[in-house]
Amino acid sequence: MRHIIKPDDFSVQELEDLFDLATDMERNPDKYAHVCEGKKLATCFYEPSTRTRLSTETAMLNLGGKIMGFSDAGSSSASKGESVSDTIRVISCFADIAAIRHPKEGAATVAAMHSTIPVINCGDGGHQHPTQTLTDLHTIRSLKGRLSNFTIGLCGDLKFGRTVHSLINALARYEGIRFIFISPPELRVPDYITEKLEEKGIRYEEYISLDDVMPRLDILYMTRVQRERFFNEEDYVRLKDFYILDTERMKKAKNDMFVLHPLPRVNEISVEVDRDPRAAYFRQVQYGMYVRMALIMTLLELHVD
Repeated sequence: MRHIIKPDDFSVQELEDLFDLATDMERNPDKYAHVCEGKKLATCFYEPSTRTRLSTETAMLNLGGKIMGFSDAGSSSASKGESVSDTIRVISCFADIAAIRHPKEGAATVAAMHSTIPVINCGDGGHQHPTQTLTDLHTIRSLKGRLSNFTIGLCGDLKFGRTVHSLINALARYEGIRFIFISPPELRVPDYITEKLEEKGIRYEEYISLDDVMPRLDILYMTRVQRERFFNEEDYVRLKDFYILDTERMKKAKNDMFVLHPLPRVNEISVEVDRDPRAAYFRQVQYGMYVRMALIMTLLELHVD
């Protein structure tokens, strides 16, 4: 039995196999429509989610399985003080696989330690968000045809953004990745991440200005400044509109540069950018559903002829 708690729980080759499966699912959906018949997915979401929860549930439904669970802690026994370890023990009695999102770092690891079914980490605090990272990798691979030898700019909240942290760690396993970090000083990438890059001999650059680096980027990964991660409203208000990607800034980018965003967005990408063919964040959502379908099928060790 396997879990996915962080992206590197899968080897690079296993990820390639997963993305190949996701691509085949996109091209041949009928082939996989009944592979999870008789199986149940439990979604245990202790904090709000739109894309991740609905994408995970849709993935199971598309595979012919059923879904159960809760969409906030208040509608579960967590409101009565039940621990994550006890909740997953109970869920294991009913479901075949579980997806968990929790505001506390390490909660998914605790769940996996006490579970008798595969656990998918759908985000734990500011720590990891592996299903989003797999979505990001599959999106880049689909758009650029490769997961090596390109320059990626990560812009916005690089301090608290778990999607950013997971993506950096995942891309660090591929050759020729050039990282450019764009953020205000207060939201720069944590030292523990840059220290890992330095240990591996991976070069990175840090900038405050997005305009200075736009012409160099093959991928621009925008993130929102997350109100829920701030300790005071004053700091959030001061930083929330630090970067706004608009059509004028897009004029400085390469013709084949793609913009990604884990969503939800607030003000950091102007809606006028949505019409630009390089805006790939809604396609990214679609790719995420196929990745989660492939992940569920892989963790359940299911196959089709």
